[in-house]
Amino acid sequence: MPLRILVVDDEPNIRDVICFALERAGMMTETAGNGSQAMMAFRSGRIDLIILDIGMPDMDGLDLCREIRKTSSIPILFLSARDEEIDRVLGLEIGGDDYVTKPFSPRELVARVKTILKRSGVSGITEKNEQGVVAGGLRLERASRTVNVNGTPMTPTALEFSILETLMTRPDMVFSREQLMQAAYGPGTYVSDRTIDSHIRNIRAKLAATGADNIITTVHGVGFKLRANNERDS
Repeated sequence: MPLRILVVDDEPNIRDVICFALERAGMMTETAGNGSQAMMAFRSGRIDLIILDIGMPDMDGLDLCREIRKTSSIPILFLSARDEEIDRVLGLEIGGDDYVTKPFSPRELVARVKTILKRSGVSGITEKNEQGVVAGGLRLERASRTVNVNGTPMTPTALEFSILETLMTRPDMVFSREQLMQAAYGPGTYVSDRTIDSHIRNIRAKLAATGADNIITTVHGVGFKLRANNERDS
């Protein structure tokens, strides 16, 4: 079944350009011109990814993302007319998977959509090793893209899943921000250190919500590591 992408933008011509590019790539599209329409489309149908404009009337993209993240970890790619770091960081902190600035290349946008879908495990591309990864009380299942903490489910985004998977494969090893950046975004992509820190904060908050505090520790000047035995700070 073709992947279904929800395109949310208040400018009809931009929606048309995006939909044309996605449909040429073999995907199906749905559109919404504001936040209310987008929520209706999200709640009523099967959506694999949302392309979401930040600046919209009725409900802006950031508020819409916050609302969606209350119940779903569906991949979200933000669009914005402004190339400001604060927008990028805030979008990623509240659960966005990627960020594209207008004007954009439709070809690049499609490539980013495919990359996000591949990370999310909904593109039909499977990993060579589908086995789970276990570290202390954490269990990560690659095939189902799920994470459990001492039996309690956690709902990471696709980027958070990739970062957590990297940390769990080598417990107690310190990973630099650059290594985690490549694990999450792939080689050749640059994001700021603040972006990786934002993802780590989100992962820590979700782990804490399951009762697992202080599993990911900061090694100042180097990076981050995961404690295999999940011990707490004294």
